[in-house]
Amino acid sequence: MTASETYQNPFIPEPVRIVHQRDLIKDHRFFQIRHIDMQRAMSFQYMPGQFIMLSLPGVGEAPFCIASTPSRPGILELGIRKVGKVTEALYQKVDNDVIFMRGPYGNCFKIDQMKHKDIVMVAGGLGVMPLRSILYYVLDNRDDFDRFFFLYGARSPDMMLFKEEFLQLAKRRDIECLYAVEKVGDEKDWAHHTGMVTALFKDLPELDPLKTNAVICGPPVMYKFVIQELLKLKIPKNQIQMTLERRMKCGIGKCGHCVLENLYTCIDGPVFTYWDTLHFRELI
Repeated sequence: MTASETYQNPFIPEPVRIVHQRDLIKDHRFFQIRHIDMQRAMSFQYMPGQFIMLSLPGVGEAPFCIASTPSRPGILELGIRKVGKVTEALYQKVDNDVIFMRGPYGNCFKIDQMKHKDIVMVAGGLGVMPLRSILYYVLDNRDDFDRFFFLYGARSPDMMLFKEEFLQLAKRRDIECLYAVEKVGDEKDWAHHTGMVTALFKDLPELDPLKTNAVICGPPVMYKFVIQELLKLKIPKNQIQMTLERRMKCGIGKCGHCVLENLYTCIDGPVFTYWDTLHFRELI
């Protein structure tokens, strides 16, 4: 079997190398990985919202959203929370170690629908990981999109993922960043909002709902209240997109772990519109 045939087989993992890793906050780590084959690394294609499967022989396999943007090829970036045996084993790896990957899988954010329109992006906690992909995709293709609003909420400043990166991002003139923490704690220099992420909506300017798209990702409890705010803005239900994870295991719709009626999260998702969730309420 040739290398190209191996790459096209969705069941066969490809070897990838850990290029760099660093801790973000407790039990949350940032990984950069790259295909061992450099030609494959540069030609690997994906879109914001898709995910990959990482595996370690003798340990297991798990799905992870892609936190990097396809507009910067060569390196894949992931944010991984230590929560089970696969992630615990990943945390034992060091730079230059080889692991294995399948993918990309799933659908993606409806980029074409968002072009030349305003975007409201709302992230909570670890939910910023998949949204980081579309965040930098939009910034790398800035002329294709209109106003861009990035709302991010965390429990406290020291629980904010990519804190320094996002604080620097707030200095740009082509994006409006609104950050909120529930408690400031010991950080006396916190210059942003204190409260829930939904309180940031009052700081948004007037929006034309028909020319506005929203994207959401965060803890399950967040969706209900964020969607309420978006509906108050009269943004159409099919222009509200959210990325969800639901017990995904195989990534290709064979195991049935993520099935919901006639939907497979790993194939029909993980990106859904709010309109989709009205028909399949168990999605959120």
